[in-house]
Amino acid sequence: MAPIRGLKKRRKLDKKNEGNASGSASGSSEKEASVDWWHDFYKRINGFQSPSKGVVDKYKSVFKISRKTFDYICSLVEENMMVKSGGISFSNGKNLSFQDQVAIALRRLSSGESLMAIGDSCGLHHSTVSQVTWRFVEAMEETGLQHLCWPSSESEMAEIKSKFEKIQGLPNCCGVIDTTHIMMCLPTSDPTSNAWLDREKNHSMVLQAIVDPDMRFRDIVTGWPGKMEDWLIFQSSNFSKLCDKGERLNGKDIELSEGSEVREYIIGDSGYSLLPYLMTPYQGKELSEPRAEFNKRLSATQMVAQRALARLKEMWKIIQGVMWRPDKHKLPRIILVCCLLHNIVIDMEDDVQDEMPLSYDHDSGYRQQVCGAIDIKGVCPRDALSHYLYGKLPPESVFV
Repeated sequence: MAPIRGLKKRRKLDKKNEGNASGSASGSSEKEASVDWWHDFYKRINGFQSPSKGVVDKYKSVFKISRKTFDYICSLVEENMMVKSGGISFSNGKNLSFQDQVAIALRRLSSGESLMAIGDSCGLHHSTVSQVTWRFVEAMEETGLQHLCWPSSESEMAEIKSKFEKIQGLPNCCGVIDTTHIMMCLPTSDPTSNAWLDREKNHSMVLQAIVDPDMRFRDIVTGWPGKMEDWLIFQSSNFSKLCDKGERLNGKDIELSEGSEVREYIIGDSGYSLLPYLMTPYQGKELSEPRAEFNKRLSATQMVAQRALARLKEMWKIIQGVMWRPDKHKLPRIILVCCLLHNIVIDMEDDVQDEMPLSYDHDSGYRQQVCGAIDIKGVCPRDALSHYLYGKLPPESVFV
């Protein structure tokens, strides 16, 4: 998976593209054609009413993303989708443009409406909506994966750790892990339905994500049945295996005090095992003050992941609520693409994210899991962190 090189590179590319467009004789005509396309599409889905200027500029009322982000997504998938673009038309026989196809796929993913509802609003057969959506999903899988990867440089990781430390003081923290359930409605005739029945009596699939302080997904695992325990999903993940081999979370240790160091780590809730590289809360009711303070700070920092997962489901409503008889082999691919789109909105600094409601509720009705397992090698680092955060360590604490 290719690394993210940051917004500077994208801005350079944007400037280059702008330069090429301004130097082209066809630049203005292409812009006019794009506006004409948007007018036509908006009229089609809104009873032939012309869009207001604000809607033309921002697209937000339809796609929940800005025009800039829409254009960037188009640039990602255009080459891949255009190879297969022939033979798709509206009910009136008019061929779908490339922008039409991206727009319909994004509307399907962001609205959560049924294939038939979207088909009716856009003048398409529901099978065409499905076909176009899958072309988009396949294209995003091919060309968008650079937007979901582990930090590739020391400077990038240093920035992440600095931002986490500013939240609640956790030093050398590299991410927050959490899980959410994607609920499904499965027919009783499905012989595999019981395999997907979770502890809350819902049919569901799990998404596990490691999130950075900007709510960007850095690693995801999905496809497991909802009844799988959080710690087992993590233990089975490639991320965990890389950590065990010393190939992940292998940056510099920091010195908390003389003789006390802590390595890079991520944090999780009580559904995970305490590991040398995964800090979890202390269990029990009557905790010492340092341990209670550690749990408090850990919980406050974990809200980053809760907000990220809540926003994911709010923006890409196809995975919110209960999905009607989804293809369980294709669903993980939909979840992946929704995570990619979530990250693209962040990477593009799309102001739509500032307009989203602040929510932490991404798994309503699911009780907190408790693992309780402890790797003895994780005990000392957690104790050192708890005393450091409580202020019991010498004031001359050194960070390196």
